[in-house]
Amino acid sequence: MQYPARIIYRHRSLLLFAIAIVLTSIGYGQKEPQYTQYMYNIGSFNPAYVGTTETPEITAMYRTQWIGLDGAPTTLRLGTNIPLSNEKMGLGFNVINDQLGPMSQTFIDVAYSYQLNVSESTKLSFGVDAGGSLLNVDFSKGTFENPGEPILGEEQINNFYLTIGAGLFLYDENWYFGASVPNFLTDATYNQEVATVIEDKMQFNFIGGYVFELSPNTKFKPAFLINYINGAPLNTNVSANFLFNEKFVFGASYRFGNAVSALAGFQISDPIYFGVSYDYSTNGLGEYNSGTPEVVLRFQIGRTGSSSRSGKSNNLKKDPKQIDTPRFF
Repeated sequence: MQYPARIIYRHRSLLLFAIAIVLTSIGYGQKEPQYTQYMYNIGSFNPAYVGTTETPEITAMYRTQWIGLDGAPTTLRLGTNIPLSNEKMGLGFNVINDQLGPMSQTFIDVAYSYQLNVSESTKLSFGVDAGGSLLNVDFSKGTFENPGEPILGEEQINNFYLTIGAGLFLYDENWYFGASVPNFLTDATYNQEVATVIEDKMQFNFIGGYVFELSPNTKFKPAFLINYINGAPLNTNVSANFLFNEKFVFGASYRFGNAVSALAGFQISDPIYFGVSYDYSTNGLGEYNSGTPEVVLRFQIGRTGSSSRSGKSNNLKKDPKQIDTPRFF
């Protein structure tokens, strides 16, 4: 595996950061953005999710990682999720910008899903997405250990790569499980000079969760997200959230060998939800940064109190599409 020229920073903490990036983000090729509140960003990495909600929704997310380290990752996501009126298909649109030191990568894709009834209450959604990745690398941002390397003579790299992904999403009223591959076209970078900056490999994502109704006003949901790339350490996230009175969410999550997090959220109004999380690094970087905050704002179009998540306000049997689990948490 060929590694890129390492950036030499003036401060010890930044040097540690650069080493960590080389060994983890670049060396292993894990380019898909990382979320602590992954339960609100499922549509960004699994296209099968986009038709599974009761009403259209718009989600915005901002994450700034490792506060206090110059050039540390930041991620901004804007996504839409549109279930169609036939209750079988859905459409989605995502724009994600990921900044990492001298590198900036923007993902843009359009997703489509189709759902089948597995049983009276269980549905299986199939999804595909297509788009592209805009990669920009500005080598003027830093000085380098090996300034004579040919790639540095280019000063700046701007390339566009096609992306095609697919996913499955199986769900019922109180649980869900999903699997996805965000991009099958990983070989696109190998014949380009930018392959010396990012070694791309196919990433597999697995997500799941279950809602326990502890009382009429209290629900508990454990969930997980696993990212797998051949040759890289398994990235495993587990979380546990409590929902009180259909409005307040409190919980915690743990990313194995990486970070522990606190989560909180509030249903500001029927259509608007605001969530926030804070990560504390449990690895060697914890000593050199002030944590990682992340905020999520979700707007559910057309959602009102008369059409609640539980579907019990009109005493009719809940449609299996109108579920609490994937949307609320």
